[in-house]
Amino acid sequence: MTESSPSLSAEQGRSAVLAFALLRGAVAAGLGLGSIAVLVMVLWISSPASDSSPGGALHAAAGLWLLAHGAELIRADTLSGVPAPVGLVPLLLAVGPVWLVHRAARDVLVPDEGRPVPSAVGAFVMVVGGYLLVGAAVAYYVRGGSLSVDPSSLLFPSAVVVTGAAAGVWTAAGRPVGPPPSWAPVSLHEALARSRFREYAGTVCRSAAAGVSVLLGGGALLVAVALVWHAQPAQQSFVQLSGDWAGRASVFLLALVLVPNAAVWGAAYGLGPGFALGTASTVTPLAFSGRPALPRFPLLAAVPAEGPGTVLNWSAAAVPVAAAATIAWFTVRRAAPPHVAREEAWSPRETALATALAAVGCGAGTAVLAAAAGGPLGTRALAEFGPVWWLTGAAALAWTALLGVPGALLFRAWRLRERGAGGWWRMGRVPAEPAEAEAAHGAGASGVAAPGKAAEPEKAENPEPAPESGAASREPGGNSRRWWRRFARRDGDEAAGPAPGDESVPLSVGSPGRTPVEASPATGEASVAPVARMAVPDEGEDFAPYDFLPTDPWHERTARPEEAGPSGNT
Repeated sequence: MTESSPSLSAEQGRSAVLAFALLRGAVAAGLGLGSIAVLVMVLWISSPASDSSPGGALHAAAGLWLLAHGAELIRADTLSGVPAPVGLVPLLLAVGPVWLVHRAARDVLVPDEGRPVPSAVGAFVMVVGGYLLVGAAVAYYVRGGSLSVDPSSLLFPSAVVVTGAAAGVWTAAGRPVGPPPSWAPVSLHEALARSRFREYAGTVCRSAAAGVSVLLGGGALLVAVALVWHAQPAQQSFVQLSGDWAGRASVFLLALVLVPNAAVWGAAYGLGPGFALGTASTVTPLAFSGRPALPRFPLLAAVPAEGPGTVLNWSAAAVPVAAAATIAWFTVRRAAPPHVAREEAWSPRETALATALAAVGCGAGTAVLAAAAGGPLGTRALAEFGPVWWLTGAAALAWTALLGVPGALLFRAWRLRERGAGGWWRMGRVPAEPAEAEAAHGAGASGVAAPGKAAEPEKAENPEPAPESGAASREPGGNSRRWWRRFARRDGDEAAGPAPGDESVPLSVGSPGRTPVEASPATGEASVAPVARMAVPDEGEDFAPYDFLPTDPWHERTARPEEAGPSGNT
């Protein structure tokens, strides 16, 4: 069908692709709405004593779909007759719409045979537009029902849709982490180019995500332990809320979609600020104060007992400690990776800066999750329900920064120290021999041994050559040379003893650059002996031995006449 279809012009092809992107956004919104509607209708049909019509069930499904995007609903059927807000968003229910809009924006930009690929901006705008058109229609549909939407709260669902679509476009482009935009100053571009911006940005994002994940996992673990500890009250509340299997299934599904919210509440509890159970009650590890407005629900049965906290409550602080250690470890994994020389690792300043930025990202992510996990459930006592987002984010930042930065520096020092011990071959040098290090320490900056500490001259008999590679030569000033800066020597050359009448100590073949030290017979003090020419094997009368010329500017170029070699050179 593609081959037989008439060819389109460039303008017609572009319009068709943009219309296809708009349709994909509307389909993504329809899939999310349809899945919730099917679930609500099944529960309504299976309920033996339903007090609502099919229209009421569809209104409830549409309201739940808007609530999953973060909109605030208004519940009109209350005992007091005063409409009550419902702003507690089930986070597990919000995963579906975000994933659908993300997939729609990603698939539009995937190349397909016979279909041109739109631009990233065009695909983003059309997918978001199609999704928001369906959202506006649903908001108009629920107007005047038992669960209507607050018009002022529709801004947050729009932000959720925009974020999901932007993530889909970024994924389709390969998740690039590039330099700043073109309108940024040139100095910023140059600084980021020198500081390996891509590498640092990727490390910071991964470390922050790992820290948030550990906080959520630790909070979920705290909730699970509390539910096991209060198993009997949780079971009683579950049974009392519903009598038939359809009602119990509804309660179970509601508790299931609120599990991520409970994990965020547990993380806020471990961080210290805790969460509010109404306007007059706060739950923290230190104390459970006030009079809670606690409705019957299985997850709420896991809250601690009222009164001051105990050692078991204080042990919840292990959650932020584990998050800080995770951020430090993920940063050091890239700052000092295995099988990399010490010189190629990040500096302590770079490691600390990356860890601090990851802590900022962890605090920001925790604050966003805390804001989404709580919300009002009424107008009076339940007007505040859940963690305070800015306190939770600040506590996450403080814990991870104060513990993560020193922990990252300690991890870095440990890994580099472990690598340096016995791993000198990775850095191209070997440790100095004890005798050589002692001689260099006594020689000082001028290369002359200290008084009373004369170094022993090297043995001329059977000299042992130094290793051919990996050994560092020692200059008179104590500076080490790398192996690739050694003097070149002839293949097969061997060390020879001193020439007759020559009192100086010859240089060994494998140890170039050493300055022999001898004791003066008159004073007994150590002095630097002149360097004699290196002896070479006899290769005939035409062979003339060569001398090593001095390379150091402070080298003594004069010698005593009795210390001259056979050729008259020192």
